[in-house]
Amino acid sequence: MKKVLFGVSAFALITLSACNDGDKSSKENDITKMNADTTKNVDTDKKQIAEVTPAFSNVDPKLSVSLKNVVDQYLHIKNGLVNNDGSAAAKGGKEMDDAIGKIDKSLLTTEQKKVYDGIEDDLKEHAEHIGKNAGDIEHEREHFSMMSEDVYDLVKSFGAGQTLYHDQCPIANDSKGGMWLSEIKEAKNPYFGGKMNDCVKVMEVIK
Repeated sequence: MKKVLFGVSAFALITLSACNDGDKSSKENDITKMNADTTKNVDTDKKQIAEVTPAFSNVDPKLSVSLKNVVDQYLHIKNGLVNNDGSAAAKGGKEMDDAIGKIDKSLLTTEQKKVYDGIEDDLKEHAEHIGKNAGDIEHEREHFSMMSEDVYDLVKSFGAGQTLYHDQCPIANDSKGGMWLSEIKEAKNPYFGGKMNDCVKVMEVIK
């Protein structure tokens, strides 16, 4: 009788162990599948935003610092407009104009100089207009829209010393559309004082 009980107990133990191994294997398969699905989603998210690498990889370090200062003042303008603060935007415009004036163009290669010269004059003009119109924020936004195109070309060519996001709003500028660069991925629309963010689409990330 003892032998029979022992045999039944041993069989039950083996069966329980097999079930546990089966559950463990099933769980591991589920985790593996879940991780695969997560990776797929992350990859999909990454593909939705194009990554842009600056065209020039041989930018002089001193020049890079000067250009980053220009971009920093652009972001100052952008954040002023997000906050509906024309005075802050004007301050950024004045400081951006000063930063452009301090760029040592002798540090540019011949090819780099051609690109930069095609941007500089327009950039200065927009910075000056924004700097002089603290009391007219809509006028600042008009020049910011054009300035953003120039800064975009500048950053795509030389980099910005930081990651930037290329944003677009199709209903800005009387539904003509408008773009800008931002240091954060979260949408904060400078054309509508930080509102109307649902229409904003992140087009690219520039690294």
